[in-house]
Amino acid sequence: MTSLFERLKTAAADAWQAYTHHEFINQLEAGTLPQAAFRHYLVQDYLFLLQFSRAYALAAYKGQTFADVAKGQAGLLASLEESELHVRLCAEWGISREEMAATPEHPATVAYTRYVLDTGMRGDLLDLHVALSPCVVGYSEIGKRLAPAIQQQPDHPYAEWISEYASEEVQQLAAEAIGYIDHLGERFLSEARFENLAQIFATATRMETAFWQMGLDLGQE
Repeated sequence: MTSLFERLKTAAADAWQAYTHHEFINQLEAGTLPQAAFRHYLVQDYLFLLQFSRAYALAAYKGQTFADVAKGQAGLLASLEESELHVRLCAEWGISREEMAATPEHPATVAYTRYVLDTGMRGDLLDLHVALSPCVVGYSEIGKRLAPAIQQQPDHPYAEWISEYASEEVQQLAAEAIGYIDHLGERFLSEARFENLAQIFATATRMETAFWQMGLDLGQE
């Protein structure tokens, strides 16, 4: 039986391809991505993770069982831990945690994160976790696909980033997120809702693509 996540991904196939194979990712894989683009992306993604932490806190608040609350807590803790990768990488360029926090949010950051939060506020746990899923699952897919690049190029400039998202821990988080969406689907899904869920998923996926593009654009300024 096809999982709910796979149904959503299939419904947004073109958007998913554009997101997971964006030029930002292609250049990152090749090691040719301009450092300025990567640096701008990291700072904005640090700000992004603050808002995603809030979204997972909202998921805990909206939980109807202890298991639901635990899932929200796990996502919150994972986002906090992920932000430390950004702190470490930016420290190599002399950018402090305080400087990152003081950077204005780019419109692409605001649009994506507030969309997810608004979706969660208006809807239920299924709506919220569907909106969150392109990030956690997409990054794991990208990391796994890019992993051979750092084996072939020992001095790859983005090896730490790729290694993080190719890691077993991230792959496990993604698998759990997919499984949890299926679990929520069993509790809350009706076929009448699928079209709306597919729209939520596709919108969040397109916003991931816009986030990569933001990094490329800022790197050229």
